[in-house]
Parts: sequence; structure tokens; C-alpha cells
Amino acid sequence: MHIPDGYVSGPVNVAGAVVAAAALAASTWRAKRETRDRPQTVPLLATTGAFVFAAQMLNFPIVGGASGHFLGAAAVTALLGPWCGCLVMTLVVALQALVFTDGGLTALGTNVCNMAVIGCGGSYIVMRTLRMLLPPGRSGYLTAVALASWASVLLAAAACAAELAVSGTSPLLLVLPAMLGAHAIIGIGEALITTALLSAVIAARPDIVPAWAAIDALPTGARGARPVWKLAVGGLLLALVLAALVSPWASSAPDGLEKVAETAGFSAQGEGPPVWRLAPLPDYTVPGVEAEAVSTGLAGIIGTAAVFGLGFVLVKLVGRRAVRQGD
Repeated sequence: MHIPDGYVSGPVNVAGAVVAAAALAASTWRAKRETRDRPQTVPLLATTGAFVFAAQMLNFPIVGGASGHFLGAAAVTALLGPWCGCLVMTLVVALQALVFTDGGLTALGTNVCNMAVIGCGGSYIVMRTLRMLLPPGRSGYLTAVALASWASVLLAAAACAAELAVSGTSPLLLVLPAMLGAHAIIGIGEALITTALLSAVIAARPDIVPAWAAIDALPTGARGARPVWKLAVGGLLLALVLAALVSPWASSAPDGLEKVAETAGFSAQGEGPPVWRLAPLPDYTVPGVEAEAVSTGLAGIIGTAAVFGLGFVLVKLVGRRAVRQGD
């Protein structure tokens, strides 16, 4: 769902950048308090970012000759909350655009708005609403997470369709049903992956999920009290394996947005050279490495490690500012 250069008009991209910048500032401010109150956020933010990056490389085929990939907004929100989740998704989307030309530079703010702001904020609202309606316990939490994951993909797709329509790229009555139809199927994969991920986390460390998940009766002081480095390292290793060994075999079919662009007749608008031409690993390849699978795997390893490292540094800096300011 990464919008390339040329699909969306300048005014729409400017508006998206303004919204994204405001959300990023608010998320940074809120994350200062959360990193102080929940120290385990530091390794978890870095690890979830690395996992989302690696998982987004794994396109899976859907009907109609298209493919989809994991979004991850609901997963990080379910673990870290919407504010830290927005930071994670912004980091991933920005790195994808600047290092791998996945998503246009001119559309960076719009992509952050769709996948980070709307993805995390929308999934959080759906998740919390359903959590109040469903019975307490593990099954109720996972049901809320699964439905919110599916909804997050549709919300981001609907926002993308609206942006295309306002830009004059494609009529809303054409592009909205097409985007929602494709991403309703992709959302099923999103829900399955997110549920499996959260089930594994709950099985290993039920104390690190938010208190509102209501999956156990842990005392407040016991929640997240134990170090999480083992879980963080395990998550990073899983992400590296996915990026190195699985991503080279991902589906090469066009993703949901690309397929809609082909069907609706506006794909040519994104086929020009990218605005940002300094990406060191364009299209998830390592220059000079001829074997495609090896090149993709190496690019995936580099990207996954970079997201983990940058995420760790980012949340450390945010937490340090919180301590200095006495928030």
C-alpha cells in the first residue's frame, strides 16, 4: 500500500505531511512518559519495528493475480499502544522510502499518515471498543486484536482511495470499492499473522501486554517487571530469518494498490524515475550482487538490523529527554 511518486497530488501530499508531522510530534511527547513508566518499551519497540519491516517483505498471493503483505500497525499497537506504535510504523515507512525506494519521497507523509497514524489510531479505537464489549480473558483480547487488525488494513486502504480521488487520479466510486475489495482479503492475512504473533507473546510473557487487555489477574506492579531481553532477542532473530531466508521467495505479483492501479488505468503515473535517487538499496537489492535471492536476503538483513538499531536509539533518546525534563 506504499504510494509511489506521481499517484497523489502535491496539495494532498502536503496535507498528509502536516498530519504525519503533528502525529509524530504528539507520539514522541507521549512516548517520553511511556518509556519512563514501562522500561521494557525500549527493546520491544526496536524488536517490533524489525519484525514489521521483515514481515512487510513477505508478499503473499491473493485472488485476481495480486498480492498483499503484513501492515503491522495493529500488532505494534496491541503491544505498545498507539503512540509508540506510531513511532515504530513511522520509522519503518521512512526507512523503506529513503533506503529502498518503497514508497515515493513526495508521498512519504501521506504513507505515514495512512499506515502509521490511521493504521495505529484506527486499530486502537476498534481494539479498545471491542475489548469493552467482549468477555475478559485471552480469547476476548485476541478476538479484538484480530478484528482490529482487519479493520486497520481497510481504514488505511480507504484513506488511500480518498487521497487518490481528491488528487483526481481515479474517481472515488471506482477506486474505493476496488481498494476495499482487495484489502478486505489482505486484511484476513493481517488478522491471522497478528493473532499468531500476539498468541506467542502471551504464551511467553503475558505480563508485557497492556493492562487493558484483561487477560490475567497480574498485580499492576508485576506487569512488565521482568526483563524482556530474551523475548526481544528472539523476536529480532525471527525477523532476521524471515528477511534473509523467506523474503526472496515472496510473491512477485503486484500488491493491492498496484493491482488497482493497473485495473483502474493509472499505473503509468507512478512508472517514472523516483524523486529520491540516493537510495543505497533500491527495490530491496544490493548493488553488485547478481544472485537475486542473495541480494534480496542481504537487503532484508540490512534493513531489519537498521530498523532495530534506529528504533533502539530513538526510544533511548526519547526516554533520556523524559528523565531530563522530569516528565
